[in-house]
Parts: sequence; C-alpha cells; structure tokens
Amino acid sequence: MNAPRPIRTPRELAEAGLLTPEQVGSVERVAERYAVAITPAMADLIDPSNPNDPIARQFVPDPAELVVTAEERSDPIGDLAHSPVEGIVHRYPDRVLLKAVHVCPVYCRFCFRREMVGPQGLGTLSPEAMDRAFAYIESHPEIWEVILTGGDPLVLSPRRLAEITERLARIYHVKVVRFHTRVPVVEPDKIGEDLIGALKASRKTTYVALHANHPRELTDDARAACGRLVDAGIVMISQSVLLKGVNDDPDTLASLMRAFVETRIKPYYLHHPDLAPGTSHFRLSVAEGQALVAGLRGRISGLCQPAYILDIPGGYGKAAIGAAAITQGRDGCYMVSDFHGQQHAYPPAPKE
Repeated sequence: MNAPRPIRTPRELAEAGLLTPEQVGSVERVAERYAVAITPAMADLIDPSNPNDPIARQFVPDPAELVVTAEERSDPIGDLAHSPVEGIVHRYPDRVLLKAVHVCPVYCRFCFRREMVGPQGLGTLSPEAMDRAFAYIESHPEIWEVILTGGDPLVLSPRRLAEITERLARIYHVKVVRFHTRVPVVEPDKIGEDLIGALKASRKTTYVALHANHPRELTDDARAACGRLVDAGIVMISQSVLLKGVNDDPDTLASLMRAFVETRIKPYYLHHPDLAPGTSHFRLSVAEGQALVAGLRGRISGLCQPAYILDIPGGYGKAAIGAAAITQGRDGCYMVSDFHGQQHAYPPAPKE
C-alpha cells in the first residue's frame, strides 16, 4: 500500500475536509502565489470542526495572505544583501547560512522566505553553485559554523546530505554544523539511521534546530524521532515563531517550551514574526510579545526559557527584545521586576 501523499492543492484540501467547497476559489488565488503542502502527519492533527485550529492556521492557506501591508517586504531579513555567492548568506563574522535547497515538506503560511521557497522558488543549488558556495566557506577561515537551511535541508536524501557533511568535514576551520528543520515533526518516519548518519560530520559537532510552534506538533512519533537524533549524539535546540492564533497565550507557550525540554530539546529562539508579504494576520505587537515572554518567568523552569528575538528588517541581524527586568533607578540603584510584576530596589535599602 502506498503511503499517503502530502496535500498540495486547494481541491485536495477540500477533499480532506480542511476547506469548504465555497472556500476553494479564494484559496486557489493564494496557491497561485505561494506554495502549499501539508504532510499527512500534520493533516492528521487538524480538527476540521474547529475554525480556529492552531495547526490548520499554520498550514492551510488563507485569503488574508493576499493582503500586503506597506511595511512588508519580499526579503524581510535581508538575506540577499548578505549573499556573496549563490546559496551563502554571511551576515555574522563566524557563521554562514548554506541554502542548499529551497523546498520544504510543508509550507508555513507565515514563512519569512515565502517568496523564495517552493516549486516556483529558487530551487536546489546546482553542482556548480554548490562548488562556489564551498569555495567561499573554504576561503574564509573566520567561518566557525555552517547552518544548513533553505528550504528544509532534511528533504534531501541521506546520500546528498552525506555529500555535504563530508565536504564540510574536510574544512578545518568549520567546527559546528547546524541543520534547521521541521522534518522530525512533520515527517517523523523519515528520521532513520541513514539520515541520522548523514548529518554527522567527522570531527565536527552537529546541532539540529527543530521548528515547532504548538505543543500538539510534538506527537509521540515526533518525540521518538527527536529521541533517535539525540541518542545518536546530536544536540537539539528549538526555534518557534510567536503567532497570533497559534501560540499567543501563556498556557500554550508554556506547554510548548515544556514539551521541548521533555523531548531533550533546549528552547533557543522565539521569533517575533517577520514582515513577510501577506502575514500581518499572524503578527502581534512587540509589547504583546514582551508581556507573554515575561509571563514565562517564574511560571516555568529556567530550562524552558527561550530568547525572544527580532530579526531587524534590512539585514541588520537579530536583537533580543524581551522586556528588561531591570531599569536604572536613582543614586546608583536599580529597580527589578519579579515574575509577579512587583518592583524591588537593588541593592535593597540598608537595614535599620
């Protein structure tokens, strides 16, 4: 029996009960512009009877995506401004992105690279472009870490991944190889011995950054897939996006971070949504995000605390934007907020 295929068209979404027949026409206009794909693992998590289902909101196209606001831009974090050769983004001195592929197993409706990924996107690097990308890495000894992203690098076959890690293994100054992926969540059965072996480069440390935004995504199968990676000696960290209607409440956010830690994944980044075209319906204000992140302090273990991050539009890099818990007071003192929001002087007043 053939395995179920990903859902890729509005009509298939309707056949799966994820759209009404009346919605197909408007969603087809979205699909003409932005790629659509939902894996069976994600489709099975969606409750079709819930119009506000947080999994559906991430993956089922919405006509709101055709509304583009003035501040939105096709390259919101400025990848192209820092791309010295095709496939490389060199924004920070000691690390580069290697975008070997621009295809994903699922297409997030809030994706900051939505203009670049999918069947009509930038595609897979040609062998010649890959050679130029590796030549760039080899010629820059300051590059300590190579981050494979895209697209999702784990859509590549184990053979193709092994070719990449073997080439990186031969570059002495590269010490860390990191993969950014959704595959352990959206296609957990793909995380087998061959793929895990392909991620490991000789004399390098491998990290896998898992993208998940709702605790329901960390199913038993997803946790088992992550367990196989961790048991093989691969360090896992998380990245999530703070999304209106998905995880913008304290209970959901706390549950997500706890689920990561239970799965042996260290919470790393919680991204403020980027200014990608047609994504304004996902964005909270920075103040709302700061309040949510501040609410995690004291509510959940320190192991579960992510860094709240904004990628500054235009390619200026990431900034930590969590609200400061400490502010300058008078006479060299500070005021510190506890997790209840109460203010305390530091150092405290001398005892009488």
